[in-house]
Amino acid sequence: MAFSLKPCFVVLFVFLISSKMLVRDADAAGECGKTPIRSAAASLSPCLGAAGNAKAKVPPTCCSKVGTLLKTSPRCLCAILLSPLAKQAGIKPGIAIGIPKRCNIKNRQSGKKCGRYTVP
Repeated sequence: MAFSLKPCFVVLFVFLISSKMLVRDADAAGECGKTPIRSAAASLSPCLGAAGNAKAKVPPTCCSKVGTLLKTSPRCLCAILLSPLAKQAGIKPGIAIGIPKRCNIKNRQSGKKCGRYTVP
């Protein structure tokens, strides 16, 4: 019974390549700065009801979180709304894009595009 090292080297090579990609992704600053998009999205959990229903009242905690996010990372909100996470959570980007206006947030970047949506 002969033991081949070739499969071991292939597995080791694939592991090293994938771990290097994971480390690079973790260190990179994205649309939400150094905050991972998953964490930024989780911080907006008070907005879930309003993000799926245009007639739902937007909670003050949601407005506060969105206002802070727009001050620190304006492109982050768009990245969250267009992410697979938002789709999984039942967020409707066409409705959610209007939350800053519904909150009367002044620095909301009116007229800017977010995917196929325009910030009101």
